[in-house]
Amino acid sequence: MNPAKQGPGVLMLDLSGQTLTDDERALLQHPQVGGVILFSRNIAGPAQVQALTADIRACRPDILLAVDQEGGRVQRLRDGFSRLPPMYALHTLFSKEPEQARVMSHDLGWLMASEVLAAGFDISFAPVLDLHTGISEVIGDRAFSSRLDTLVDLATAFMAGMHEAGMATTGKHFPGHGSVAADSHLDLPVDDRSLSQIEEQDLQVFVRCLPSLDAVMPAHVVYPAADAHCAGFSRYWLQTVLRERLGFDGVIFSDDLVMAAAGAAGDMSQRVNQALKAGCDMLLVCNDRAAALDALRALDEARPAPSPRLQGMRRRCSQQPDLVALQSDARVIDIRNRISML
Repeated sequence: MNPAKQGPGVLMLDLSGQTLTDDERALLQHPQVGGVILFSRNIAGPAQVQALTADIRACRPDILLAVDQEGGRVQRLRDGFSRLPPMYALHTLFSKEPEQARVMSHDLGWLMASEVLAAGFDISFAPVLDLHTGISEVIGDRAFSSRLDTLVDLATAFMAGMHEAGMATTGKHFPGHGSVAADSHLDLPVDDRSLSQIEEQDLQVFVRCLPSLDAVMPAHVVYPAADAHCAGFSRYWLQTVLRERLGFDGVIFSDDLVMAAAGAAGDMSQRVNQALKAGCDMLLVCNDRAAALDALRALDEARPAPSPRLQGMRRRCSQQPDLVALQSDARVIDIRNRISML
């Protein structure tokens, strides 16, 4: 069966280097593969990454191409691209000049999305909607603000900029990762707050940003007051709260199922099945090819239907922006100058 004729599958995986290998070309043809995420090791510069994304699309035209381009510490596209500030820099600006901060956030969302689209991607997994509490180092200055109202203002403006450029938005990490010290890449974070505390603080960011969100990525965090499972494996968080109570009909991406926190769900087959049952539309399995193959075997057995929601994450601009032209664009130059003054 030609995978392009049945729509994208539900697995997003990564690549080993800066060009496709023969094994990867074959892997991309698997009907359960629906996305590719690139990391810093895959990117040498603008011309190379454009060639790679074009090659991936030639191999699998319906693929969803993603990257993490938040700004600050989490920025895969660097040489030949704008250096984006950490989003917490906008919190500082907002305390002095709120309207300038809103405008800057909108422009940063537009700039990030325009460059990512020009490089051949569909989406960047952004923005981070976690509160800056001073507790989570892995979130830290990736967050827009420590204040709920400010975070919502700035994140909404950032997402409006992304939409202006033609990119769908992905809010992470639902329902909030900012109040746990453990890094879910390395450990299982447990948020022991009461359900009312979580709902009145962290969850309110997602509630108020919901009209701007096209997708959500849940946290690999356990909230015992609500459920014994991490949010990404929890029907309570993804079905009862997100789908039913909040009425969210966008895409739910799992966070990386290779992360240490995901191990609480069991082996890879169990992780895949729990994430699907909880309601994830697309599963990420990164930086471990053996694990990705295990996930594909589990998906072959489960045979999940491709989610029609995923089509909404494709680029929304009528044509791919010209990355070379962007470098000399007056708006880009102005934004870069303002970034240097943050």
